[in-house]
Amino acid sequence: MPMTRDIDIALLRAFLAVVETGGVTAAARILNRTQAAVSLQIKRLEDLFGTELFVRERKRFTLSPAGERLFGNAQRLVALNDATWGAMTTPQFEGEVRLGVPPDIVTSLIPPVLQRFNQSWPRINVSLSCKASIVLLQDLADRKIDLTLTTEVDCGSGGETLLSDRLVWVGGPGSSAHLQRPLPVSLGSQLCRFRPEVIKALDAAQIDWRPVSQDCNMEPVYATVKAGLAVAPLIRTSVPDYLDILGADAGLPPLPDFKVNLYLPVNATEIARELARHIRQGIELRFGPSRGRTERPQEHHEPVAAANIRATRPRPVQKRPVAAE
Repeated sequence: MPMTRDIDIALLRAFLAVVETGGVTAAARILNRTQAAVSLQIKRLEDLFGTELFVRERKRFTLSPAGERLFGNAQRLVALNDATWGAMTTPQFEGEVRLGVPPDIVTSLIPPVLQRFNQSWPRINVSLSCKASIVLLQDLADRKIDLTLTTEVDCGSGGETLLSDRLVWVGGPGSSAHLQRPLPVSLGSQLCRFRPEVIKALDAAQIDWRPVSQDCNMEPVYATVKAGLAVAPLIRTSVPDYLDILGADAGLPPLPDFKVNLYLPVNATEIARELARHIRQGIELRFGPSRGRTERPQEHHEPVAAANIRATRPRPVQKRPVAAE
């Protein structure tokens, strides 16, 4: 029976670094080691197998036939080592985290965040509550949810602004609804934070208006606007591709900026903090780190019992303007 030998993962990592960079000097830089140390690791690996793994041509290293045989297995062994290390050193959370999101941003911002979070924490169930911002803040105070996003003109105490963006008027392609008087407007429910700002702007511009859709669910709003029955106020980055942003020539009053805020209690569970981190990262990957963001509120790192837990600037959404903004 042949004697079994153990292969040092560090030697395989050095081998792969030399393959990737084509030389010992560059490999040493990415491994943060000296050139002599990497050369010694390659020699030890060759001594272990009793064969040369590279063909040295001046300062360039190319794989020998033996090196080519090793390459695929080396990649798999290093990947398995890293995956095993991560599995054994990363906390294995289980349970549920309850996230609140207002309907006006749930479709545009949340799916990629939840996808990445689920890939990282497949044993965590995310319970999504989609309500008006004012209701979500009350639910957070009542501990019915663990963290929430909101859309507000300002940021309340304990909140963190992740994104600041314009509230814009939108219409259906080719629609003339913006010319009608009274102006047909699809708004959210009576609790929608957009509603008082829109009414104030219309009153200041002395534009008579009538409601078309007043549903907390955004689908009726989108449907009536797409059909040309109404215009609607939406945060610019949440405007669906099939709707048009109306410019100044549409004759509608300008609307204020709105903020997407994150509220995370100071005594939040670790997994709620982890979901908050994914939300911040997702918005930064899409919009960049400085799009109206405020500093994170000071967190108090107190030991907390987890009730339900056991222990990548992209281009902003562009729309076809009806008129130049």
